[in-house]
Amino acid sequence: MDLHQQLLALVAPLRIGDELLPGVRFDGTSTELGLRYRFDLGDDRLWVDVGPIDRVRRYAARSGRLGFGYRTEGGRTPHASTLGRTICVELAARVAENEARVLDGVAELAAAEAPLDARVRSVTVATALETSGLGDARFYTLNPYIGCVIGCRFCYAQTPIASTRALVGLGEYDWGAYVEVRSNLAEVLEGELASLPPMPIKVSPIVSDAYHGIEKRERVTRRCFETIARSERPWVPMVLTRSTLILRDLDVFARLPQAWVGVSIPTIDDSVRAHFEPRAASVEERLEVLAQFRDIGVNTFAVVQPMMWGSAEGLAAGLAGRVRGVVLDLLAEEEGATADFDDPRFSATREKAWQLDQAQTLRAELERRGVPVWVRELPPEVCGGRA
Repeated sequence: MDLHQQLLALVAPLRIGDELLPGVRFDGTSTELGLRYRFDLGDDRLWVDVGPIDRVRRYAARSGRLGFGYRTEGGRTPHASTLGRTICVELAARVAENEARVLDGVAELAAAEAPLDARVRSVTVATALETSGLGDARFYTLNPYIGCVIGCRFCYAQTPIASTRALVGLGEYDWGAYVEVRSNLAEVLEGELASLPPMPIKVSPIVSDAYHGIEKRERVTRRCFETIARSERPWVPMVLTRSTLILRDLDVFARLPQAWVGVSIPTIDDSVRAHFEPRAASVEERLEVLAQFRDIGVNTFAVVQPMMWGSAEGLAAGLAGRVRGVVLDLLAEEEGATADFDDPRFSATREKAWQLDQAQTLRAELERRGVPVWVRELPPEVCGGRA
């Protein structure tokens, strides 16, 4: 089922390129981190999140069965603005005219692809690449899977993805216990690489780990990177992982002259890692992933998010010499990790003040070792040289 088409059907006759309001142009849809509409405001972009009214945490407007909230580009929390609320109200009014017809058919279409209660569903897609970012930091996202069997309980992707699953009538399972395999993604990608304007491609930036366990069998991620490697056009792929399975594909990355490989590594203390990320690779294994890709000439980076208990000095020392840059970010939501943070050893780390202090300390330790800290989503080398 092509959820992009369902989102467009909900707002018909509004079409991509039309103005929803004066100065507010409908710019597209996204199905990667929940269901969203994208609006071009001229010098900014605003996203409208859509979900079943009984599943959304907060909303600015509602239709009969759906809630609508808004956020700016890159934001994971709602952006407060009168314009945002006005856009949501106008959009909800348009959706109200179509939602009964569209939503009643969605579960039927989903069931035709695979059983609604299947934990692993193989589906086909009509599009592969989605556009994100602004200005010279624009990029595509590419997701071989939706859902992640590594299942980090603090992952902020789980709520919007669960909302989408509820909307299409899929079975309710804990985060980490289901996955959607986009079986034809590499074939669709091949056509888009031949026709779309080249921009960096971020592979599974949020909704899954491109190298979680099911990739060993399905190989969708590998086939996508092989497709990129065959292209004669200048693509710059980036991938972030918590898994050692990516080492299987060293041969493919060696054929990608501009690729970036990163690991998510929120602490240097592996006992802390095991508490919060029990199904992910160890800290030592992640550092080894960076070392092996660095040794074959692939650009490497790390993302530290959320901040976890452990020596900032030790983490900076572990990353120094292994990466070309680091992204720092804070805990977004506890999600399903409340019990993990309730542990007296880690309860202080859930506080924003602790997260900020740890980030500042780590930044200083990284900079002291000459490790650049990026403030944008892309490496400075691929977005005009600005970090």
